[in-house]
Amino acid sequence: MKTQRGLSMFGILLVCIGLVLVAIGGLKVVPVYIEYFNVKKAVSGIVQGGEARGTVADVRRAFDKRAQVDDIQIISGADLEITKEGGEVVVSFAYPKKVPLFGNLSLYFDFAGSSSGN
Repeated sequence: MKTQRGLSMFGILLVCIGLVLVAIGGLKVVPVYIEYFNVKKAVSGIVQGGEARGTVADVRRAFDKRAQVDDIQIISGADLEITKEGGEVVVSFAYPKKVPLFGNLSLYFDFAGSSSGN
């Protein structure tokens, strides 16, 4: 008599539930990272484009313009930290983001970046 091989119906159901949970998590986390990379790109673009040579208010205004074009709503120019290191302007940012998954389960991210490449 041959023995059966493979997954049972219960096993297939568990695998499908696991895949759905991972997909839901991915669909909620990917936009958060896209938004972070848009903020980082805007900050780097300000410094590389020469817009950081003006006053602090000019840098904040330049970020607000880029944020409006790129639809960045998580931070504004007022949230930026603008310093000078070694004669070079460094624009930094940091912000938290809470992503609700389902029920009372959420993911919490702490994003930070700067134009210095760190």
